[in-house]
Amino acid sequence: MKKNKKRDEFLEQLRKVPIVLIACQKSGLSRNSIYRWRKEDEAFAASMDEALQDGETYINEMSEAQMLNKIKEGDWSVTRYWLSHRHPKFKEKVEISGSLKTVQELSPDQEELVRNALKLADITLGKHE
Repeated sequence: MKKNKKRDEFLEQLRKVPIVLIACQKSGLSRNSIYRWRKEDEAFAASMDEALQDGETYINEMSEAQMLNKIKEGDWSVTRYWLSHRHPKFKEKVEISGSLKTVQELSPDQEELVRNALKLADITLGKHE
């Protein structure tokens, strides 16, 4: 029973801070014990993965809240970062130019394959469609 209580305490700590070392320190467990339990117990491994995911989500949401506060305060660097990662109009763009030279002519099927690949990569051959 004590072992289950310690496991639950560890998982709860992992949900707060998704770093195994810190969760071990806060719950009084060794990393060796945690990884042994993980290896021996599939249910614990699944619970640990879920707790890590929950912890990452929590930290991500907390981080976004901090970013929004900085944006409200007028912090331009945070505003720029947010827009460049969240708004298509402000995303960084890469332009590639050059010419295609082939040693041999491409078959119609090969040409179509290349065109489709370039469309998927959002690259055009010097033309804007």
